[in-house]
This record gives sequence, structure tokens and C-alpha cells, in this order.
Amino acid sequence: MKKALALLLALVMALALVACGGGNNAGKNNNQGGSATPPPQTDEPDKNDEPAPSGDKIDINVIAAEYGQNTKQWWADFQNEFNAANENINLVVEVVSWNDIYTVVNTRLGGNAAPDILNIDVFADYQADGLLLPAQDYVSEETYAKLYPAFLDQSVVDGTVWAIPDLASARAMYYNVDILEAAGVEVPTTWDELKAACEAIKAYDSSIYPWGIDMTTDEGQAAFAYYVWNNGGDFTDADGNWTLNSDANVEAIEYAIGLVNDGYTNSDPANETRYNLQDLFGAGKLAMVIGPNSIPTYIADNYAKANTPEAEQINFAFTSIPTNGGNPSVSAGVMDRFMCFDNGHSDEKIEAIKTFFDFFYDDARYSEWVLMEGFLPATSAGGEIVAKEDPSMAPWVDIVGSCKFYPTAKAEWADVKQGVIDVEQQALLGGDVRELLDSLQSRIAG
Repeated sequence: MKKALALLLALVMALALVACGGGNNAGKNNNQGGSATPPPQTDEPDKNDEPAPSGDKIDINVIAAEYGQNTKQWWADFQNEFNAANENINLVVEVVSWNDIYTVVNTRLGGNAAPDILNIDVFADYQADGLLLPAQDYVSEETYAKLYPAFLDQSVVDGTVWAIPDLASARAMYYNVDILEAAGVEVPTTWDELKAACEAIKAYDSSIYPWGIDMTTDEGQAAFAYYVWNNGGDFTDADGNWTLNSDANVEAIEYAIGLVNDGYTNSDPANETRYNLQDLFGAGKLAMVIGPNSIPTYIADNYAKANTPEAEQINFAFTSIPTNGGNPSVSAGVMDRFMCFDNGHSDEKIEAIKTFFDFFYDDARYSEWVLMEGFLPATSAGGEIVAKEDPSMAPWVDIVGSCKFYPTAKAEWADVKQGVIDVEQQALLGGDVRELLDSLQSRIAG
């Protein structure tokens, strides 16, 4: 009997010890001092950064780029409205600054934690790695039909559209009305007229830069596009073959470099970005510059910050970019995209993703999104609403529907972008434009 009681007592004590966390597992997350032991370091992304699963609901996680000070709140409101309207879906939108978004996305991909939907500018590398779904797999026919065909064309690889446009910006020539009038020149529409206007402005006031050029690493590819497109040139031919050293391209860049050498531009195009040029233009120190549709907002914000009296604000307008040789004026368009990663989605998940895009591209909601940060719409219905809500945007809506875009769908684009900037910067130092473009064409096309 005593032995039985002893065994029973020993068993009870053992069970109590296990229940209190004893045994071989006791203290595995604690050192003898009682403080937590740091977890082992790994290269995987922090799981706390990933959306938590929501049980029976269909989870959709989105990484979205931060365009301005209003972006995070807009997406927070969108997320709440969407989840309230779709009880079977749990949407989580993570807004990331442009400075960090590439690192965040690459880290997630490296940890096999790709988002379901990504809002960013580039897509070709993800597509080349086989990570994306074709756009028509995850966008409803109704929503797909709303999108400008010219925008969809920019995301085509091997005949398939892999991403859809989020929003866009376009470029035009801004000019200081009072400076041009004081110098006695009309608004230039051709390259010859532009050069003559620069000469007259320089003669009127040598402290004013007649023309602005940004050939920096920030937007040097845009400068290349402005000149070659408005001289009948291009990055590629109709078959998609690179034509970087075409006669039209050589002539165009020689013209731009000539304006610099003649003293008609800002003093340091290799280092002065478009933001520097916008500051000069807003201060009345630059007469003409090619820039995006957001320049009026940029200038107005700067005036407000500086408490500049209305009488001191510049009188400016915008028009088409000057061209050469009778070519039609071409505006450069820049757009960002949505894409969907191929994460082995179920049919139900695909339908939920389609619901997300239907909700986002609702005409009224999408127009609100575009107007919030001063961008341009990628849908025709959105364009009509934006033009009605803000009449000053109406000319831009007309421009954006016929913009030309960089050939970002081509795998070599990243090298071409850096290459044309290098050509411009070497030409600014006295390099021969034709030789530089011949060399670039050889490196890219082989």
C-alpha cells in the first residue's frame, strides 16, 4: 500500500512539473538572468510584416506605392470600404514609399512571400522570371474595357498584357508668359522658333535661362525622348528592334547639346534635376521648360510655403512640345502599374482579386484617386470625370490619351535607360554624339 501511494505521489509530482513548464523544454526561451534570448537571425523577411490569415475569409494582400501625403489615408479608407462591402474577403493594403518599395518587394520575393497585387512602375523583370499572371486572368472584362489601349500596350510581352495602368502623368512645354512678351517672341512650336526665342530672351535679360534641360540620372531618359520623338526618331523601330543610333536620334541629341553649348539653358544639365528646373521656373528665372502636369501643383505648394504675395507669382501657361521637320508634337507619358503575382490562387481567390479591381476602377472612386495627387487617369470614363471636376486638367486628359511611352516591356530597357543618359552626359563633356550612340547601339543590339 505504501509503495502504491509512493508511486501515485511520484506520478502526481511529475505531471505537475510538466504542467509548470519543467522537463527538457523548461526555460528554452530564457537565459539564467531571466531576459529573453534573441531569436536566431535569418535572411527571411519579418513575418510580422506580412498580413495575418483571416480564417474562412479570402485574404488579399496588396503592396502600394506612396505617391504623396494623402496616399496612406486614401488606401486606409479604401481598405475599410472594400472589406465592409465584401464580407467574404479580407483586404490588407500596405503603402510603401518609393524610396523603399523595391527593397521591400525584393525581400518578400526572396522569402517566397510575394504580395498578391503590386502597385509599382516596372513589371518586365517579374514577368521574365515567370512570377506574374496575365492581366486578363485577374481583371474582369468590364474593367479591362475601361483602360486606354495605348496604356495596355506598354505592358505587352509576347502578345500578352501582364500589367494594367494605375495612373499616369504627361509632359508639355511650360512658358513664362510675361518673359516671352517682354522679349518680343511668340510661343515656339518648332525647333527653329525655339532657338530664335532663346536668343531673344537671352538678349532681353541675360540673367534668365531661356530653356531648361535635365540630363541627370533622374530624368535623362526623358530628355532623350523629348528630342528624338519630336524629330521623328525613337528608341525602337516598328518591329521592336533597337534604333538608338538612327540619323534622327543623332540629329535630335546634337540639337539639344547645341542649345547647352550656345548658353541658352540652365548651367549644369548633368546635375540639375527637373525639380531644380521647376524651382527656377517658379522663381521666374527660367523662361521655358518641359515638365509634367503636376508642375502647377508643385509651384502653388512652394508659393504657399513661402507665403509669396499673389502679385509676385509668375504668370505661366503650357503648350505642346516643339518639334522639327513638320513632325507632329509628341508628349512623353509616364505610367505606373498594377500586377498580380502567380501565387497558386484558387478560382475563388481570382474572383476576389477581380472584385478588388472592379472596386478600385469604379468611375467615381477611381477619379477621386487620380485627382487626389494631381495625376492623370488611365481610363476614358475617369478622364471625362476628371476634366469635369477640374477644367484645368481637360487639356491634359486630351494629351494623355495619345502619349508615347518608354519601351519598358523590353528586357534591355534598364540598360538602355542608363545608356542614353551616359551618352548625353558624355556629349555635354564634348563627346561625339554619333560615336556615342553607335557604341550604345552595338552594346544593346549586339
